[in-house]
Amino acid sequence: MAEGIRARSGASIGVSITGIAGPTGGTEKKPVGLVFIALADERGTQVREFRFPGNRERVRLWSTQMALEMIRRRIRAY
Repeated sequence: MAEGIRARSGASIGVSITGIAGPTGGTEKKPVGLVFIALADERGTQVREFRFPGNRERVRLWSTQMALEMIRRRIRAY
């Protein structure tokens, strides 16, 4: 998804977030709070897996904050 949005938009960096924010939809293999964040740029694509505790709002907040942190670290590495 991150690669696709980067290609379609012409942006330097593409970011995508997917997962199970809850309160329902979780399983034993994919529990509530399981989140994948991908970041794509000209150097490649990085995908990280996270498990955030809490309710839907907290999972969504932590997911967006971690995506921003991944962008910050990637830009800082240039």
